[in-house]
Amino acid sequence: MKNFGKVAVLLGGTSAEREISLQSGAGVLAALRRQGVDAHPFDPAEEPLENLRQYDRVFIALHGRHGEDGTIQGMLELMGIPYTGPGVMACAVGMDKLRSKLIWRAAGLPVPDYVLLDDATDFAAAEARLGLPLFVKPVREGSSVGVSLVKKTGELPAAYAAAKQHDALVMAEAGVMGGEYTVALLGDAALPMVKIEPNAAFYDYDAKYLRDDTRYLCPCGLAPEKEKEIQEEAKKAFRVLGGKGWSRIDVLLDAAGAHYFLEINTSPGMTSHSLAPMAAKAAGISYEELVLKVLYQESSGTV
Repeated sequence: MKNFGKVAVLLGGTSAEREISLQSGAGVLAALRRQGVDAHPFDPAEEPLENLRQYDRVFIALHGRHGEDGTIQGMLELMGIPYTGPGVMACAVGMDKLRSKLIWRAAGLPVPDYVLLDDATDFAAAEARLGLPLFVKPVREGSSVGVSLVKKTGELPAAYAAAKQHDALVMAEAGVMGGEYTVALLGDAALPMVKIEPNAAFYDYDAKYLRDDTRYLCPCGLAPEKEKEIQEEAKKAFRVLGGKGWSRIDVLLDAAGAHYFLEINTSPGMTSHSLAPMAAKAAGISYEELVLKVLYQESSGTV
């Protein structure tokens, strides 16, 4: 444990996911300290980044903008401080739902059909192309912030206006409603998949963090060969974005059982409701072991 040196756990931050990051960071910090790691909380919203120079290593438990979008990773690269999670490029592209889908589609990976929206969009044509239901979401937000489920004709403009409050880039995405799953990746390994069953219209912010009636199934219930297929493609989806370290990729299935890659989380949640710790537990990895494994999987450009 002493080899880790003095570790900063980055938590909080300034994004719309600040409160969740505080929970993730508190869990990580406590787990590291229980194992004798010299770990300390560091909130970029309350302390100048220059103070990170006193640390030997950084565990990134920030979510959203300025946390998992490549900006803090770039700062740490310039400082020469090893950090957890993917590097600058994978984080920057992964935070952008549009550009990650463009790359995945070019690599032959399945993604839901989508349309980029703006004030001049023909909303009726977009709805006709994607069909109903469909989702409208800010391109560069996480944790379902600003996401709306459109089920009725004529609701798309209002959903666009709501999403635009969170990001200048907004997309509409075909609703793939046959089941939602996630694949956590740790180094070169894909952990057991988790199936998500929200007791709500969709897996929104409340279902993720505030409600206790969302069901999580691990084993996920898929046939072993199907789960293996998705896990292998998820590892490819991570690689083509330039990812290393750890991450989590969300996957949707349609009624026929075909799968589609939805988005990547380059700083997965570590709260009591979070999916990566669930998947790790199913693989026989405790929360404490997981944080150490992540710390070993540092992604500084010098490593």
